[in-house]
Amino acid sequence: MDLFEYISVLTSIIIGLGIAHLLRGVAHLVQHPGRHRIYWVHLVWVTYLFFHLAFWWWWQFALNDLPVWQFQNYIFLVIYAVILYLTCALLFPTDLDDYSGYEDYYFSRRKWLFGLIGTSYIIDVYDTWLKGADHLLSLGMHYRVVILSYVLFSAIAMATTRRSFHAVFAVAVLTHQVYWAFQFWSMQG
Repeated sequence: MDLFEYISVLTSIIIGLGIAHLLRGVAHLVQHPGRHRIYWVHLVWVTYLFFHLAFWWWWQFALNDLPVWQFQNYIFLVIYAVILYLTCALLFPTDLDDYSGYEDYYFSRRKWLFGLIGTSYIIDVYDTWLKGADHLLSLGMHYRVVILSYVLFSAIAMATTRRSFHAVFAVAVLTHQVYWAFQFWSMQG
């Protein structure tokens, strides 16, 4: 086992726990459909995070080419994975007893949720740069515009309860995430 594989084990476990948390939450919704009112925007973010974590794990393989691993890069990756896990944990709380359903919960925790999502976009810039300056430049202006937009929209999502904004933001992010992942993979092949 080389150093990259060794480091990948811990981040893979954390990302796997995030995915497991999302899947457990969805399974709970299926098992007990009438227990709590479902909010479709919440489910779009759940779907987005599922794909985001799966894609994140795949994209981290590019770090295999890092010539030298430094401890701060290892800690950075662990923190990045933890932020993604915490975002998943916020989407499905251990109980909803204090809330009238997922919509109520979603809007009461939006500052935390979008604070973490916005932070993950900022952190992604360093993660992308860590894979090489050429890699960062190869993503072009599109990547920079997306990151800046998502950070800005996350800040707005923290501040507003406008249902229409949250709906459009969620659908746009999910659509872009899937498009970008397959676009990126087609460029790699």
